[in-house]
Amino acid sequence: MSKVSYYTAEGLKKLKDELEHLKSVERPKASEAIAEARDKGDLSENAEYDAAKEAQGLLEMKIAKMEELYANARLIDESQLDVSKVLVLSHVKIKNQANGMEMKYTLVAESEADLKTGKISVTSPIGKGLLGKSVGEMAEITVPNGTLKFEILEISRD
Repeated sequence: MSKVSYYTAEGLKKLKDELEHLKSVERPKASEAIAEARDKGDLSENAEYDAAKEAQGLLEMKIAKMEELYANARLIDESQLDVSKVLVLSHVKIKNQANGMEMKYTLVAESEADLKTGKISVTSPIGKGLLGKSVGEMAEITVPNGTLKFEILEISRD
């Protein structure tokens, strides 16, 4: 059974663009490399041909995997999300109770997570711990090096 993944409009477009790039640019390049290697003579002793065929196989596997991802992708309708609780696409401001540090995160699907831009996955330990919480609530989150306590300061959607 395939796993359904939820995406923002931006994330879904990025996935589609990458899939199209693999099909329209990378696939012809792989075929070209095989043709060039084939022209160089005896295939039984042609390492370049073997490498090109292997690269093509890996590319086709990647395309198949991405096509499955895209087929099971669902667009998140932000207008239907409750803004009083932390859900996917929530912008959450939290305060670490141990050191008083405040952080802002956006909870996104696993495939869109990027810590540099403040996007954390809803399947990460912190993401899971924040889901369903309301402003003022405390979230106790178990991470590999112990337990963290965060207070939910604000929740928004932009």
